[in-house]
Amino acid sequence: MTERRSARIAEVLSRRQPTLTILVEAVSKPHNVAAILRSCDAVAVGTLHLIAPTPLALSAAVSASAARWVETVRWDSAQVALAALKQRGFQLVATHLGAQSQDFRALDYCRPTCFLLGAERWGLSEAALALADHNVQIPMLGMVPSLNLSVAAALLLFEAQRQRAAAGLYATQQLEEAEFQRLSRLWRSQES
Repeated sequence: MTERRSARIAEVLSRRQPTLTILVEAVSKPHNVAAILRSCDAVAVGTLHLIAPTPLALSAAVSASAARWVETVRWDSAQVALAALKQRGFQLVATHLGAQSQDFRALDYCRPTCFLLGAERWGLSEAALALADHNVQIPMLGMVPSLNLSVAAALLLFEAQRQRAAAGLYATQQLEEAEFQRLSRLWRSQES
């Protein structure tokens, strides 16, 4: 491995945001998950939580190999996943088209945050919505009520990145040193 590549790995890991993640429930289109992985990597999110009815074959072409850099954690149910995330201190922010939903830009994403997105056609399950701390929506001015799943995920993640960058969270290492070293070894081994 070149010194330049080694420095790039250290630079990327130094910006990782372990207190920002996303959970996608019951998604059926692998290209959406692959695109979400790419957005996660772009904003330094290291983990995507996935509740999928069947294993998904992720497209390397769509994800631009982001699956190498973003861990995918698979769960059997929304209840188990969300209880575990809540226990770790994450606020659960559900995307939901409803009267009680607020503009997605209104919340503080510098706090530990997990965005919840549901299946392409039906959205989140009632069980997931019941566990959410906040419901948000992306304002739409046209006739179509919502965006593609991966586009919505990107907007949420980039709003969180904007807030976190303004607060200086990308300027200092957020990963614990042991996790930084573990990932550094893993990523270097993938380069060999």
